[in-house]
Amino acid sequence: MYYILAAVELPAWMNYPGLEFWKFFNLFVFVAVMIYILRRKISEALAARRDAIKQELVDAQERRERALAQVAEADTLLGRLDADIQSVHQQAQEEAQSERERLAAATKRELEKLDHQASREMETADKIARKQLRQFFAKRSIDVARKTVSSQMNPEDDVLLISESIGELRRTRV
Repeated sequence: MYYILAAVELPAWMNYPGLEFWKFFNLFVFVAVMIYILRRKISEALAARRDAIKQELVDAQERRERALAQVAEADTLLGRLDADIQSVHQQAQEEAQSERERLAAATKRELEKLDHQASREMETADKIARKQLRQFFAKRSIDVARKTVSSQMNPEDDVLLISESIGELRRTRV
Protein backbone atom coordinates (compact mmCIF):
# COMPACT_ATOMS: atom_id res chain seq x y z
CA MET A 1 0.00 0.00 0.00
CA TYR A 2 2.85 2.20 0.65
CA TYR A 3 3.86 1.71 -2.96
CA ILE A 4 0.56 3.01 -4.20
CA LEU A 5 0.83 6.07 -2.11
CA ALA A 6 4.51 6.43 -2.96
CA ALA A 7 3.67 6.96 -6.62
CA VAL A 8 1.51 9.85 -5.68
CA GLU A 9 3.42 12.92 -4.82
CA LEU A 10 2.58 13.78 -1.20
CA PRO A 11 3.22 17.09 0.47
CA ALA A 12 6.25 17.21 2.71
CA TRP A 13 4.32 17.46 5.95
CA MET A 14 2.69 14.09 5.22
CA ASN A 15 6.04 12.42 5.09
CA TYR A 16 7.37 13.96 8.21
CA PRO A 17 9.44 11.30 9.99
CA GLY A 18 7.35 9.52 12.69
CA LEU A 19 4.17 11.11 11.27
CA GLU A 20 3.66 9.37 8.00
CA PHE A 21 0.27 9.71 6.40
CA TRP A 22 -0.04 6.06 5.53
CA LYS A 23 -0.06 5.11 9.22
CA PHE A 24 -3.15 7.26 9.80
CA PHE A 25 -4.76 5.96 6.65
CA ASN A 26 -4.22 2.34 7.80
CA LEU A 27 -5.67 3.21 11.19
CA PHE A 28 -8.72 4.80 9.56
CA VAL A 29 -9.30 1.75 7.35
CA PHE A 30 -8.89 -0.62 10.32
CA VAL A 31 -11.32 1.36 12.48
CA ALA A 32 -13.86 1.57 9.62
CA VAL A 33 -13.70 -2.20 9.01
CA MET A 34 -14.03 -2.94 12.72
CA ILE A 35 -16.99 -0.63 13.04
CA TYR A 36 -18.62 -2.27 10.00
CA ILE A 37 -18.05 -5.75 11.43
CA LEU A 38 -18.92 -4.91 15.03
CA ARG A 39 -21.67 -2.33 14.42
CA ARG A 40 -24.50 -4.73 15.24
CA LYS A 41 -22.84 -5.92 18.46
CA ILE A 42 -21.90 -2.36 19.35
CA SER A 43 -25.42 -1.09 18.69
CA GLU A 44 -26.87 -4.00 20.74
CA ALA A 45 -24.45 -3.30 23.57
CA LEU A 46 -25.24 0.42 23.41
CA ALA A 47 -28.98 -0.32 23.33
CA ALA A 48 -28.65 -2.67 26.30
CA ARG A 49 -26.62 -0.07 28.13
CA ARG A 50 -29.21 2.61 27.28
CA ASP A 51 -32.00 0.34 28.58
CA ALA A 52 -30.02 -0.40 31.74
CA ILE A 53 -29.46 3.32 32.30
CA LYS A 54 -33.17 4.00 31.72
CA GLN A 55 -34.08 1.25 34.21
CA GLU A 56 -31.59 2.64 36.73
CA LEU A 57 -33.14 6.09 36.27
CA VAL A 58 -36.64 4.66 36.81
CA ASP A 59 -35.44 2.76 39.91
CA ALA A 60 -33.69 5.86 41.20
CA GLN A 61 -36.88 7.88 40.67
CA GLU A 62 -38.91 5.26 42.56
CA ARG A 63 -36.37 5.21 45.40
CA ARG A 64 -36.47 9.01 45.46
CA GLU A 65 -40.27 9.00 45.66
CA ARG A 66 -40.19 6.40 48.46
CA ALA A 67 -37.56 8.44 50.29
CA LEU A 68 -39.66 11.59 49.89
CA ALA A 69 -42.69 9.70 51.22
CA GLN A 70 -40.65 8.52 54.20
CA VAL A 71 -39.41 12.07 54.80
CA ALA A 72 -43.00 13.33 54.66
CA GLU A 73 -44.06 10.60 57.08
CA ALA A 74 -41.16 11.44 59.39
CA ASP A 75 -42.11 15.13 59.23
CA THR A 76 -45.69 14.20 60.13
CA LEU A 77 -44.47 12.10 63.04
CA LEU A 78 -42.18 14.89 64.19
CA GLY A 79 -45.09 17.31 63.94
CA ARG A 80 -47.15 15.05 66.19
CA LEU A 81 -44.23 14.47 68.54
CA ASP A 82 -44.90 17.59 70.63
CA ALA A 83 -48.57 16.67 70.94
CA ASP A 84 -47.64 13.08 71.85
CA ILE A 85 -45.12 14.28 74.44
CA GLN A 86 -47.74 16.62 75.92
CA SER A 87 -50.31 13.81 76.00
CA VAL A 88 -47.87 11.39 77.67
CA HIS A 89 -46.91 14.07 80.19
CA GLN A 90 -50.56 14.80 80.97
CA GLN A 91 -51.36 11.09 81.28
CA ALA A 92 -48.40 10.62 83.63
CA GLN A 93 -49.62 13.51 85.79
CA GLU A 94 -53.14 12.06 85.90
CA GLU A 95 -51.79 8.64 86.83
CA ALA A 96 -49.59 10.17 89.53
CA GLN A 97 -52.57 12.11 90.93
CA SER A 98 -54.78 9.02 90.96
CA GLU A 99 -51.96 7.03 92.61
CA ARG A 100 -51.61 9.73 95.28
CA GLU A 101 -55.37 9.65 95.90
CA ARG A 102 -55.36 5.85 96.04
CA LEU A 103 -52.46 5.87 98.50
CA ALA A 104 -54.16 8.54 100.63
CA ALA A 105 -57.38 6.48 100.73
CA ALA A 106 -55.45 3.30 101.55
CA THR A 107 -53.55 5.13 104.29
CA LYS A 108 -56.78 6.51 105.72
CA ARG A 109 -58.35 3.03 105.75
CA GLU A 110 -55.24 1.59 107.38
CA LEU A 111 -55.26 4.32 110.04
CA GLU A 112 -58.95 3.69 110.75
CA LYS A 113 -58.26 -0.02 110.97
CA LEU A 114 -55.33 0.57 113.35
CA ASP A 115 -57.45 2.98 115.41
CA HIS A 116 -60.26 0.42 115.66
CA GLN A 117 -57.77 -2.32 116.55
CA ALA A 118 -56.16 -0.10 119.20
CA SER A 119 -59.61 0.68 120.64
CA ARG A 120 -60.40 -3.04 120.86
CA GLU A 121 -57.03 -3.78 122.45
CA MET A 122 -57.56 -0.96 124.97
CA GLU A 123 -61.04 -2.29 125.80
CA THR A 124 -59.64 -5.79 126.22
CA ALA A 125 -56.76 -4.49 128.36
CA ASP A 126 -59.29 -2.46 130.40
CA LYS A 127 -61.46 -5.54 130.96
CA ILE A 128 -58.45 -7.64 131.94
CA ALA A 129 -57.17 -4.92 134.26
CA ARG A 130 -60.60 -4.52 135.85
CA LYS A 131 -60.92 -8.29 136.31
CA GLN A 132 -57.45 -8.50 137.85
CA LEU A 133 -58.25 -5.50 140.03
CA ARG A 134 -61.52 -7.13 141.21
CA GLN A 135 -59.67 -10.38 141.91
CA PHE A 136 -57.00 -8.45 143.79
CA PHE A 137 -59.60 -6.55 145.81
CA ALA A 138 -61.57 -9.75 146.42
CA LYS A 139 -58.46 -11.52 147.74
CA ARG A 140 -57.50 -8.48 149.71
CA SER A 141 -60.99 -8.19 151.12
CA ILE A 142 -60.99 -11.86 152.07
CA ASP A 143 -57.59 -11.47 153.68
CA VAL A 144 -58.72 -8.37 155.58
CA ALA A 145 -61.97 -10.12 156.58
CA ARG A 146 -60.06 -13.17 157.81
CA LYS A 147 -57.71 -11.02 159.83
CA THR A 148 -60.63 -9.06 161.21
CA VAL A 149 -62.68 -12.14 161.97
CA SER A 150 -59.75 -14.00 163.45
CA SER A 151 -58.78 -11.01 165.58
CA GLN A 152 -62.34 -10.51 166.83
CA MET A 153 -63.27 -14.14 167.21
CA ASN A 154 -63.02 -15.86 170.48
CA PRO A 155 -63.18 -19.61 171.16
CA GLU A 156 -66.92 -19.61 171.92
CA ASP A 157 -67.68 -18.04 168.53
CA ASP A 158 -65.50 -20.63 166.95
CA VAL A 159 -67.43 -23.49 168.55
CA LEU A 160 -70.72 -21.84 167.52
CA LEU A 161 -69.61 -21.50 163.91
CA ILE A 162 -68.48 -25.10 163.75
CA SER A 163 -71.76 -26.36 165.14
CA GLU A 164 -73.74 -24.24 162.68
CA SER A 165 -71.66 -25.59 159.79
CA ILE A 166 -72.27 -29.15 160.94
CA GLY A 167 -75.96 -28.44 161.23
CA GLU A 168 -76.06 -27.09 157.71
CA LEU A 169 -74.24 -30.13 156.42
CA ARG A 170 -76.75 -32.42 158.12
CA ARG A 171 -79.67 -30.58 156.62
CA THR A 172 -78.26 -30.72 153.14
CA ARG A 173 -77.57 -34.40 153.50
CA VAL A 174 -81.02 -35.36 154.52
